[in-house]
Amino acid sequence: MNRILKTTVLAAAVMSVAGVAQARDQIRIVGSSTVYPFASYVTEEFGATTGNPTPVIESTGSGGGLRLFCNGVGEGTPDITNASRRMKVVEFERCAENGVTDITEAKIGSDGIVMGQSNTNDVVALTREDIFKAVAAMVPVDGELVENPYTNWSEIDSSLPDREISIYGPPTTSGTRDAFEELVMESASEEMDAYEEGYTDIRSDGVYIDAGENDNLIVQRLSEDTGAFGIFGYSFLEENLNTLNAATIDGVAPEAEAISSGDYPVARSLWFYVKNQHADDVPPLYDYVDMFMSDMMIGDDGYLRDIGLIVLPEDEREEWRQAVADRTTMSADVLK
Repeated sequence: MNRILKTTVLAAAVMSVAGVAQARDQIRIVGSSTVYPFASYVTEEFGATTGNPTPVIESTGSGGGLRLFCNGVGEGTPDITNASRRMKVVEFERCAENGVTDITEAKIGSDGIVMGQSNTNDVVALTREDIFKAVAAMVPVDGELVENPYTNWSEIDSSLPDREISIYGPPTTSGTRDAFEELVMESASEEMDAYEEGYTDIRSDGVYIDAGENDNLIVQRLSEDTGAFGIFGYSFLEENLNTLNAATIDGVAPEAEAISSGDYPVARSLWFYVKNQHADDVPPLYDYVDMFMSDMMIGDDGYLRDIGLIVLPEDEREEWRQAVADRTTMSADVLK
């Protein structure tokens, strides 16, 4: 066999092996800890009812999931990433740089971010300004920005409990953290003369405790540290009402109707992103996606509503379902 023929046969063999290695029936999912319980329900239902393997799902946080998703196309990269905030332009651009150029965006519902605590305490009425003053690295005191001196809630406002400030919250890789910074930190600081623009730096003196990506761990911490607050998604509150309650924020309690209507001031949308370039090599991919977007899951009487998802209005839900069914390729324009 001549050298050219040998080279051609070897290349074909390598491509064949690579193709076999990449083709698979088990979907790989990463991303948001907030979306995790909803996606986990869908994966279990998908595995139980379709004859396909149950997808592998990992809670990595929204930012961590998008990093993995945008690492490239092919073996070793996930097919779907979940997110508790929308993809950022810089993330979309990184995806494109790494060859991930055909992505479908899916909006599945809404969620509120709560300030939860042990229900051995009375419900506390907080404002976004109160929360900001509890967690910001620099705060205004007597007209000047200084390192945060507050160690007790009653120091911020005398009407608040005489309790040490201790807050378990998500890390910087979390979509919940991103949304908290935007909806609480930026919103509150933009109303204060001391800041030229929205301020989101969180104190690092031990008052704010990075509790990792798993919201269930925050919930567990609050059963042990009954004087602390925790920052996490509404669905985790709803599932643990036997042990937790949540503060009102700006006079509004975190309830499904208030979150859906936008009256609750710390509400955000939930998403997942599909790597369409994997569809040929992962045949069950679109069947899973379509199940997730079905009324059975995210409709008014859907299974996910029963475990805390705030469903979208019917017309918006149908608009997103159709976009996903059409495998619409997203562009950076929708993120700007």
